[in-house]
Amino acid sequence: MEINDCNWPGNDALMRAYHDEEWGKPLHDDWKLFEFMVMDAFQAGLSWRTILYKRENFRRAFDNYDVEKIALYDEDKIQELMQDASIIRNQAKIRATVGNAIAFLKVQAEFETFDKYIWQFTGGETIMNHPTMNAEIRAKSPESDAMSKDLLKRGFKFVGSTICYAFMQAAGMVNDHLEGCQHK
Repeated sequence: MEINDCNWPGNDALMRAYHDEEWGKPLHDDWKLFEFMVMDAFQAGLSWRTILYKRENFRRAFDNYDVEKIALYDEDKIQELMQDASIIRNQAKIRATVGNAIAFLKVQAEFETFDKYIWQFTGGETIMNHPTMNAEIRAKSPESDAMSKDLLKRGFKFVGSTICYAFMQAAGMVNDHLEGCQHK
């Protein structure tokens, strides 16, 4: 199921709330931007629903996304996370989260906030797409290509262009709500 489905089948209140209240809404809070970066990296190869239903577990496991704490995780903490069945126990993604926290702090030091850095890829504005059906929504864009290339250069992992585009959608840097959706 696409996140961008304004007509949710069944009664999935969590997915509906995420779609209606968060997805595609401009986000400028560094803590939340880091959370979405982590969630989108863990989502690679999985459904968004899987990640969303584990969201609170991820918050708990990763110290409520305290980037300074995560940057200091040692091998013992990584192994502890590998034993936590309430999250996705993918060692590469867990290690990437630690490395991304370190890279995130470097970006904050250089740009003052991660927000100032990341929004440069869309000129500080939300890119408003006007899809009429899910098939018209792209998986990446020139902006996500540029973001991915720069993040990789800065040492981030799990930041390919498709993951960056999903992050841009989540953070409201791109608005791909379907035409006619009342939540755009």
